[in-house]
Amino acid sequence: MKLTNEQKKEIKDQQSQNFKTKRVTSPELEKVLYEALPVLDHGFIRVIDYMGDDSSIVQSARVSYGKGTKKVSTDSGLIKYLMRHRHSTPFEMCEIKYHVKLPIFIARQWIRHRTANVNEYSARYSILDKEFYIPDKKNLAAQSTSNRQGRGNLINGSQADNILNLLKEDAERNYNNYEKMLNETFDGKIIDESKQGLARELARMNLTLNSYTQWYWKTDLLNLLNFLSLRADSHAQYEIRAYAEIMLNTVKKWVPTTYEAFIDYRVGGMELSSKGKKVIKKMIQGEKCDYESSGLSKREWNELMSSFDFSEKIV
Repeated sequence: MKLTNEQKKEIKDQQSQNFKTKRVTSPELEKVLYEALPVLDHGFIRVIDYMGDDSSIVQSARVSYGKGTKKVSTDSGLIKYLMRHRHSTPFEMCEIKYHVKLPIFIARQWIRHRTANVNEYSARYSILDKEFYIPDKKNLAAQSTSNRQGRGNLINGSQADNILNLLKEDAERNYNNYEKMLNETFDGKIIDESKQGLARELARMNLTLNSYTQWYWKTDLLNLLNFLSLRADSHAQYEIRAYAEIMLNTVKKWVPTTYEAFIDYRVGGMELSSKGKKVIKKMIQGEKCDYESSGLSKREWNELMSSFDFSEKIV
């Protein structure tokens, strides 16, 4: 992970601040506030700001209680109830803002979650850093034969070396040509005084998708949990999952009670269709139930069997 001198100074200045506030704060999250948490080879995540904590969720939920409504005995119990029954509005009362440095191809996947406020580094205004994501060998894999958007078997040996060399050579060659078109290096040096540089908004077309970009990403807790339920999942692409796992840890520091409920009901739990519920009910009662009589598709059947570690899968 590489930080510019300006970013290092900014972090130092931010962490030296000592504001007094009447707002609720999260002591554990305060400990890592502004800190650059490394991800991949050159990326990072920083928590820049946040609003609210577990008590803010409880406060929001209880304001809607009418006379005669059954009162949940503890804040923890209420948050678990809200999570379990998908009462989502109270979780929108908390917000968090991240500063993220990530490869462009991951940014394009990430931006599909249209539930945040985003301001990205401008390659029309500034020159992108000379940094590229090059995966570790352990993360090189062939295309999956069963999943059109997933990875299959690992690629090893000389083939892996060749792929990594191609990725690095292409990125470096394209970046060198990017600098030549700009007639300027990333650290501000003019290459040829006699030439005009191409406009930055045009020169950036030449960069590879493993180049790094940066953005500020602000969202509420509900949409953050929705993002993490997909991107911290074991089926998510490794590179975006690496970011999601760091973010999940910041959620644990920020709203620990909500984090526990999320892990219990969203990450560790599952949803059953009415047909799937009937299958499990029959199995519990010792009745015969197979794929042909279940009414489920092959994929639904196999997902159900995998969720309960049953062996009755269909090939």
